[in-house]
Amino acid sequence: MDELHKDMRIERLPFTTDAGAGARARLGLLVLESDQTMEWEFRDLTHLPGVSVYHARLANATTVTPETLAAMEQELPVAARLLPDYLGLKAIGYGCTSGATIIGEDRVAEIIATAHPGVPSTNPLSAAKAALAALGVSRLGLLTPYTPDVTKAMQARFEAVGISVRVVGSFYEESDEVVGRVDAASILQGVISVGSSEDVDGVFVSCTSLRAASVIPEAERALNKPVTASNHALAWHLLRLAEIPDTNPNAGRLFQMQLA
Repeated sequence: MDELHKDMRIERLPFTTDAGAGARARLGLLVLESDQTMEWEFRDLTHLPGVSVYHARLANATTVTPETLAAMEQELPVAARLLPDYLGLKAIGYGCTSGATIIGEDRVAEIIATAHPGVPSTNPLSAAKAALAALGVSRLGLLTPYTPDVTKAMQARFEAVGISVRVVGSFYEESDEVVGRVDAASILQGVISVGSSEDVDGVFVSCTSLRAASVIPEAERALNKPVTASNHALAWHLLRLAEIPDTNPNAGRLFQMQLA
């Protein structure tokens, strides 16, 4: 600093505060280290007045197997504690459908509640169940990117709550890095493939890395049936848990619905 400015007085200026970003609701989101899609889709799905989303990244393997998914249980409390209490979060989501399937939805909720007592939480599997109930879907077409062991475990979770999985399709891909690059045309065709059966009254697309949210309106027009997906259902469920009732006419049928 030159001689002219070294003794310059810094004037103390007055300021006032308001409620800050997310005055209506602040949402917490635990995003997988390998996820390429969730934050991108959430920007559109939760872009509402007075709503903000805060992320923490969670360490995970890029290869999706029952063993690597189960290992995330140890990382969940680490990531959850990175979301500070002073944000006053209204709801928290764990962003892994297959992880919630293998670890268990109740166990995920228990871990998050330990870090954030009293804050409602969800995950894409729990959110999908709530979404399908709101949409009146009981005969499901299921599309996943997973290998059969993970897909079958997820199917069993739906069946356990009375959602009959009638048609299943998969991309059979273990790498989360690859799944994040599956293009929209492939996802749309997959949705139409599993959803076109007369035995199916709705479709769920699993995996937060799949870029499925943008194809949902077109898929619903093609099938004349409700369609939802991991990020799509999770964003909707977090908003409703946070008591945000706003609808979105550009996000498919689910975003016109309230909790059942």
